[in-house]
Amino acid sequence: MATQRPNEFSTVLLSLYRAASEQSLMAFQDEALKIIKSVLPFDSSMWGTATHTDVGIDIHSIHLHNSSQDMLDFYEEVKHQDAAAAACTRSPQATLAFHSPTMFAGRAHSGMRALCERFGHANMLISSDLRPETRFVQWISLYRADPDAHCGERERAFLELLAPHVMQSLAINRLTHLDRLSSSRHGADKGLAIADARGVLYHAGEDFEYLLRSEWSGWDGRALPAPLRDHFSRGLTPFRGKALVARCSLDKGLLFLRVRARRPVDNLTEREYAIAKLLAQGATHKHVARALNRSPATVRNQIQTIYEKLGINNVVALVGELSFDR
Repeated sequence: MATQRPNEFSTVLLSLYRAASEQSLMAFQDEALKIIKSVLPFDSSMWGTATHTDVGIDIHSIHLHNSSQDMLDFYEEVKHQDAAAAACTRSPQATLAFHSPTMFAGRAHSGMRALCERFGHANMLISSDLRPETRFVQWISLYRADPDAHCGERERAFLELLAPHVMQSLAINRLTHLDRLSSSRHGADKGLAIADARGVLYHAGEDFEYLLRSEWSGWDGRALPAPLRDHFSRGLTPFRGKALVARCSLDKGLLFLRVRARRPVDNLTEREYAIAKLLAQGATHKHVARALNRSPATVRNQIQTIYEKLGINNVVALVGELSFDR
Protein backbone atom coordinates (compact mmCIF):
# COMPACT_ATOMS: atom_id res chain seq x y z
CA MET A 1 0.00 0.00 0.00
CA ALA A 2 1.41 3.39 -0.99
CA THR A 3 1.56 6.19 1.57
CA GLN A 4 1.00 9.68 0.16
CA ARG A 5 2.92 12.59 1.65
CA PRO A 6 0.94 15.81 2.36
CA ASN A 7 2.48 17.78 -0.51
CA GLU A 8 2.11 15.00 -3.09
CA PHE A 9 -1.47 15.85 -3.93
CA SER A 10 -0.57 19.41 -4.93
CA THR A 11 2.43 18.18 -6.90
CA VAL A 12 0.31 15.68 -8.81
CA LEU A 13 -2.33 18.31 -9.61
CA LEU A 14 0.25 20.73 -10.95
CA SER A 15 1.82 17.99 -13.06
CA LEU A 16 -1.55 16.89 -14.46
CA TYR A 17 -2.66 20.36 -15.48
CA ARG A 18 0.75 21.18 -16.94
CA ALA A 19 0.63 18.00 -19.01
CA ALA A 20 -2.92 18.82 -20.13
CA SER A 21 -1.73 22.03 -21.77
CA GLU A 22 1.63 20.78 -23.04
CA GLN A 23 1.07 17.19 -24.19
CA SER A 24 -0.50 16.20 -27.48
CA LEU A 25 -3.89 14.53 -27.54
CA MET A 26 -2.25 11.20 -28.38
CA ALA A 27 0.30 11.39 -25.55
CA PHE A 28 -1.64 12.97 -22.69
CA GLN A 29 -3.44 9.99 -21.15
CA ASP A 30 -0.30 7.88 -20.89
CA GLU A 31 1.53 10.87 -19.39
CA ALA A 32 -1.30 11.41 -16.89
CA LEU A 33 -1.19 7.75 -15.86
CA LYS A 34 2.58 8.00 -15.44
CA ILE A 35 2.02 10.94 -13.07
CA ILE A 36 -0.61 9.02 -11.10
CA LYS A 37 1.60 5.93 -10.93
CA SER A 38 4.37 7.95 -9.27
CA VAL A 39 2.23 8.23 -6.12
CA LEU A 40 -0.33 5.43 -6.55
CA PRO A 41 1.34 2.26 -7.89
CA PHE A 42 -0.51 0.09 -10.43
CA ASP A 43 0.36 -2.19 -13.32
CA SER A 44 -2.33 -1.54 -15.92
CA SER A 45 -5.35 0.64 -16.50
CA MET A 46 -8.60 1.15 -18.40
CA TRP A 47 -9.82 4.73 -18.79
CA GLY A 48 -12.91 5.48 -20.78
CA THR A 49 -16.59 6.21 -21.18
CA ALA A 50 -19.57 3.88 -21.45
CA THR A 51 -23.29 3.48 -20.99
CA HIS A 52 -24.46 1.14 -18.25
CA THR A 53 -26.89 -1.49 -19.50
CA ASP A 54 -28.59 -4.48 -17.91
CA VAL A 55 -25.92 -6.75 -19.40
CA GLY A 56 -22.83 -4.72 -18.50
CA ILE A 57 -21.21 -1.56 -19.77
CA ASP A 58 -21.43 -0.56 -23.44
CA ILE A 59 -18.06 1.08 -24.08
CA HIS A 60 -18.02 4.33 -26.10
CA SER A 61 -14.33 5.25 -25.86
CA ILE A 62 -11.41 3.53 -24.18
CA HIS A 63 -7.73 4.13 -23.42
CA LEU A 64 -5.76 1.03 -22.45
CA HIS A 65 -2.50 1.30 -20.52
CA ASN A 66 -0.24 -1.78 -20.36
CA SER A 67 -3.15 -3.83 -21.62
CA SER A 68 -4.34 -5.24 -24.94
CA GLN A 69 -7.24 -5.70 -27.29
CA ASP A 70 -7.28 -9.36 -26.22
CA MET A 71 -8.23 -8.26 -22.72
CA LEU A 72 -10.96 -6.00 -24.07
CA ASP A 73 -12.33 -8.79 -26.27
CA PHE A 74 -12.36 -11.15 -23.28
CA TYR A 75 -14.10 -8.51 -21.18
CA GLU A 76 -16.86 -8.09 -23.78
CA GLU A 77 -17.67 -11.78 -23.35
CA VAL A 78 -17.92 -11.67 -19.54
CA LYS A 79 -18.92 -8.08 -18.76
CA HIS A 80 -22.39 -9.19 -17.65
CA GLN A 81 -20.60 -10.70 -14.63
CA ASP A 82 -18.81 -7.47 -13.69
CA ALA A 83 -20.09 -6.88 -10.17
CA ALA A 84 -17.44 -4.20 -9.62
CA ALA A 85 -18.84 -2.04 -12.43
CA ALA A 86 -22.35 -2.63 -11.12
CA ALA A 87 -21.29 -1.51 -7.64
CA CYS A 88 -20.11 1.79 -9.08
CA THR A 89 -23.60 2.56 -10.40
CA ARG A 90 -25.14 2.81 -6.94
CA SER A 91 -24.18 6.49 -6.65
CA PRO A 92 -23.38 9.20 -9.22
CA GLN A 93 -19.78 9.47 -8.01
CA ALA A 94 -17.98 6.43 -6.66
CA THR A 95 -14.40 5.41 -5.91
CA LEU A 96 -14.12 1.81 -4.78
CA ALA A 97 -11.39 -0.75 -4.07
CA PHE A 98 -11.77 -4.44 -4.87
CA HIS A 99 -9.89 -7.68 -4.30
CA SER A 100 -10.83 -9.67 -7.39
CA PRO A 101 -10.79 -13.23 -5.94
CA THR A 102 -13.21 -12.00 -3.28
CA MET A 103 -15.35 -9.77 -5.51
CA PHE A 104 -15.73 -12.39 -8.21
CA ALA A 105 -16.00 -15.51 -6.07
CA GLY A 106 -18.47 -18.19 -7.06
CA ARG A 107 -19.65 -19.79 -10.27
CA ALA A 108 -21.74 -16.77 -11.32
CA HIS A 109 -18.58 -14.68 -11.70
CA SER A 110 -16.21 -17.35 -13.03
CA GLY A 111 -15.65 -15.49 -16.31
CA MET A 112 -14.62 -12.24 -14.61
CA ARG A 113 -12.43 -14.20 -12.20
CA ALA A 114 -10.68 -15.87 -15.14
CA LEU A 115 -10.16 -12.49 -16.83
CA CYS A 116 -8.60 -11.01 -13.69
CA GLU A 117 -6.28 -14.00 -13.28
CA ARG A 118 -5.19 -13.94 -16.92
CA PHE A 119 -4.62 -10.20 -17.27
CA GLY A 120 -3.30 -9.27 -13.84
CA HIS A 121 -6.33 -7.61 -12.28
CA ALA A 122 -5.90 -9.15 -8.83
CA ASN A 123 -6.57 -5.85 -7.06
CA MET A 124 -8.22 -2.76 -8.46
CA LEU A 125 -9.29 0.80 -7.80
CA ILE A 126 -12.20 2.20 -9.82
CA SER A 127 -13.40 5.80 -9.85
CA SER A 128 -16.51 6.67 -11.84
CA ASP A 129 -18.77 9.63 -12.56
CA LEU A 130 -22.27 8.61 -13.66
CA ARG A 131 -25.10 10.64 -15.21
CA PRO A 132 -28.14 8.82 -13.77
CA GLU A 133 -30.58 10.24 -16.33
CA THR A 134 -28.66 8.72 -19.26
CA ARG A 135 -26.59 6.03 -17.46
CA PHE A 136 -23.54 7.48 -19.20
CA VAL A 137 -20.34 7.10 -17.18
CA GLN A 138 -16.73 8.17 -17.40
CA TRP A 139 -14.34 6.11 -15.32
CA ILE A 140 -10.75 5.16 -14.62
CA SER A 141 -9.66 1.73 -13.36
CA LEU A 142 -6.21 0.97 -11.93
CA TYR A 143 -5.13 -2.68 -11.66
CA ARG A 144 -2.45 -4.49 -9.66
CA ALA A 145 -1.25 -7.95 -10.64
CA ASP A 146 0.15 -8.93 -7.22
CA PRO A 147 -2.63 -10.68 -5.24
CA ASP A 148 -1.11 -9.36 -2.01
CA ALA A 149 -0.94 -5.71 -3.19
CA HIS A 150 -4.32 -4.79 -1.74
CA CYS A 151 -5.68 -1.28 -2.31
CA GLY A 152 -6.00 0.37 1.07
CA GLU A 153 -8.47 2.96 2.30
CA ARG A 154 -5.93 5.79 2.14
CA GLU A 155 -5.25 4.96 -1.49
CA ARG A 156 -8.95 4.78 -2.27
CA ALA A 157 -9.51 8.15 -0.60
CA PHE A 158 -6.55 9.63 -2.49
CA LEU A 159 -7.97 8.53 -5.85
CA GLU A 160 -11.40 9.80 -4.83
CA LEU A 161 -9.91 13.29 -4.41
CA LEU A 162 -7.73 13.02 -7.49
CA ALA A 163 -10.17 11.53 -10.04
CA PRO A 164 -12.20 14.72 -10.74
CA HIS A 165 -8.94 16.50 -11.56
CA VAL A 166 -7.85 13.63 -13.79
CA MET A 167 -11.08 13.94 -15.76
CA GLN A 168 -10.88 17.74 -15.87
CA SER A 169 -7.29 17.67 -17.11
CA LEU A 170 -8.38 15.29 -19.88
CA ALA A 171 -11.15 17.71 -20.83
CA ILE A 172 -8.64 20.58 -20.93
CA ASN A 173 -6.29 18.57 -23.14
CA ARG A 174 -9.08 17.74 -25.58
CA LEU A 175 -10.30 21.32 -25.70
CA THR A 176 -6.74 22.52 -26.30
CA HIS A 177 -6.53 20.12 -29.24
CA LEU A 178 -9.87 21.36 -30.57
CA ASP A 179 -8.75 24.98 -30.27
CA ARG A 180 -5.57 24.20 -32.20
CA LEU A 181 -7.58 22.55 -34.95
CA SER A 182 -9.88 25.54 -35.19
CA SER A 183 -7.10 28.14 -35.18
CA SER A 184 -5.35 26.35 -38.04
CA ARG A 185 -8.39 26.79 -40.29
CA HIS A 186 -9.36 29.74 -42.45
CA GLY A 187 -12.39 31.78 -41.50
CA ALA A 188 -14.34 31.69 -38.27
CA ASP A 189 -15.64 28.43 -36.80
CA LYS A 190 -18.03 29.89 -34.24
CA GLY A 191 -19.17 26.62 -32.68
CA LEU A 192 -16.81 24.01 -31.25
CA ALA A 193 -17.62 20.64 -29.69
CA ILE A 194 -16.29 17.17 -28.94
CA ALA A 195 -18.38 14.00 -29.21
CA ASP A 196 -17.78 10.27 -29.34
CA ALA A 197 -18.64 8.04 -32.28
CA ARG A 198 -22.09 7.37 -30.77
CA GLY A 199 -22.78 11.10 -30.91
CA VAL A 200 -22.66 11.69 -27.14
CA LEU A 201 -21.37 15.21 -26.50
CA TYR A 202 -18.41 15.57 -24.14
CA HIS A 203 -17.90 19.30 -24.57
CA ALA A 204 -19.98 21.90 -26.42
CA GLY A 205 -19.66 25.68 -26.45
CA GLU A 206 -22.62 28.05 -26.35
CA ASP A 207 -22.10 29.05 -29.99
CA PHE A 208 -22.18 25.39 -31.01
CA GLU A 209 -25.47 24.85 -29.20
CA TYR A 210 -26.97 28.03 -30.68
CA LEU A 211 -25.98 27.08 -34.22
CA LEU A 212 -27.29 23.53 -33.90
CA ARG A 213 -30.64 24.79 -32.64
CA SER A 214 -30.81 27.09 -35.67
CA GLU A 215 -30.79 23.90 -37.76
CA TRP A 216 -32.72 21.59 -35.38
CA SER A 217 -35.00 23.66 -33.16
CA GLY A 218 -36.02 20.73 -30.97
CA TRP A 219 -32.49 19.52 -30.23
CA ASP A 220 -32.03 18.55 -26.54
CA GLY A 221 -28.27 19.23 -26.37
CA ARG A 222 -27.20 15.82 -25.05
CA ALA A 223 -26.03 14.19 -28.26
CA LEU A 224 -25.47 15.11 -31.88
CA PRO A 225 -28.67 15.24 -33.94
CA ALA A 226 -29.09 11.99 -35.85
CA PRO A 227 -28.57 13.55 -39.34
CA LEU A 228 -25.24 15.05 -38.24
CA ARG A 229 -24.09 11.90 -36.44
CA ASP A 230 -25.06 9.68 -39.36
CA HIS A 231 -23.35 11.99 -41.87
CA PHE A 232 -20.01 11.81 -40.06
CA SER A 233 -20.34 8.06 -39.50
CA ARG A 234 -20.10 7.73 -43.29
CA GLY A 235 -17.05 9.98 -43.67
CA LEU A 236 -15.52 13.33 -42.77
CA THR A 237 -16.78 15.50 -45.61
CA PRO A 238 -18.46 18.75 -44.45
CA PHE A 239 -22.13 18.61 -43.50
CA ARG A 240 -24.11 21.37 -45.21
CA GLY A 241 -27.47 22.11 -43.67
CA LYS A 242 -29.98 24.86 -44.27
CA ALA A 243 -28.55 27.04 -41.50
CA LEU A 244 -25.04 25.74 -40.79
CA VAL A 245 -21.94 24.04 -42.11
CA ALA A 246 -20.20 21.50 -39.85
CA ARG A 247 -16.75 19.98 -40.16
CA CYS A 248 -15.25 17.12 -38.25
CA SER A 249 -11.90 15.49 -37.61
CA LEU A 250 -11.44 12.11 -35.94
CA ASP A 251 -8.74 11.67 -33.29
CA LYS A 252 -8.43 8.94 -30.65
CA GLY A 253 -11.92 7.74 -31.48
CA LEU A 254 -13.50 11.14 -30.84
CA LEU A 255 -15.17 13.62 -33.18
CA PHE A 256 -13.77 17.15 -32.98
CA LEU A 257 -16.46 19.37 -34.49
CA ARG A 258 -16.33 22.90 -35.87
CA VAL A 259 -19.54 24.63 -36.93
CA ARG A 260 -20.32 27.98 -38.54
CA ALA A 261 -23.43 29.62 -39.92
CA ARG A 262 -24.17 28.92 -43.56
CA ARG A 263 -22.97 31.69 -45.89
CA PRO A 264 -23.60 32.60 -49.55
CA VAL A 265 -20.36 30.87 -50.58
CA ASP A 266 -21.95 27.57 -49.54
CA ASN A 267 -24.48 27.96 -52.36
CA LEU A 268 -21.80 27.70 -55.05
CA THR A 269 -21.43 24.49 -57.02
CA GLU A 270 -18.06 22.75 -57.01
CA ARG A 271 -17.30 24.17 -60.47
CA GLU A 272 -18.33 27.69 -59.43
CA TYR A 273 -16.22 27.47 -56.30
CA ALA A 274 -13.18 26.38 -58.34
CA ILE A 275 -13.65 29.38 -60.63
CA ALA A 276 -14.09 31.72 -57.66
CA LYS A 277 -10.85 30.50 -56.06
CA LEU A 278 -8.90 31.10 -59.26
CA LEU A 279 -10.35 34.60 -59.61
CA ALA A 280 -9.50 35.39 -55.98
CA GLN A 281 -5.93 34.31 -56.67
CA GLY A 282 -5.66 36.90 -59.45
CA ALA A 283 -6.53 34.89 -62.56
CA THR A 284 -8.41 36.56 -65.42
CA HIS A 285 -11.44 34.89 -66.94
CA LYS A 286 -9.27 33.77 -69.87
CA HIS A 287 -6.75 32.17 -67.49
CA VAL A 288 -9.62 30.45 -65.70
CA ALA A 289 -11.00 29.17 -68.99
CA ARG A 290 -7.64 27.65 -69.94
CA ALA A 291 -7.09 26.16 -66.48
CA LEU A 292 -10.50 24.48 -66.44
CA ASN A 293 -10.68 23.69 -70.16
CA ARG A 294 -13.80 25.83 -70.64
CA SER A 295 -14.65 28.48 -73.19
CA PRO A 296 -14.11 32.13 -72.12
CA ALA A 297 -17.79 32.87 -72.79
CA THR A 298 -18.90 30.04 -70.52
CA VAL A 299 -16.57 31.22 -67.76
CA ARG A 300 -17.86 34.82 -68.07
CA ASN A 301 -21.41 33.56 -67.60
CA GLN A 302 -20.38 31.47 -64.61
CA ILE A 303 -18.58 34.43 -63.05
CA GLN A 304 -21.76 36.47 -63.37
CA THR A 305 -23.71 33.68 -61.68
CA ILE A 306 -21.14 33.53 -58.89
CA TYR A 307 -21.39 37.27 -58.26
CA GLU A 308 -25.18 37.06 -58.19
CA LYS A 309 -25.17 34.19 -55.70
CA LEU A 310 -22.73 36.01 -53.45
CA GLY A 311 -24.38 39.41 -53.81
CA ILE A 312 -21.14 41.09 -54.92
CA ASN A 313 -19.78 42.73 -58.07
CA ASN A 314 -15.98 42.66 -57.86
CA VAL A 315 -13.01 40.44 -57.05
CA VAL A 316 -12.11 42.32 -53.85
CA ALA A 317 -15.47 41.38 -52.34
CA LEU A 318 -15.02 37.85 -53.66
CA VAL A 319 -11.80 37.43 -51.68
CA GLY A 320 -13.67 38.30 -48.50
CA GLU A 321 -16.42 35.77 -49.21
CA LEU A 322 -13.86 33.03 -49.79
CA SER A 323 -12.15 33.64 -46.44
CA PHE A 324 -14.49 31.04 -44.93
CA ASP A 325 -13.73 27.34 -45.32
CA ARG A 326 -16.28 25.80 -47.58
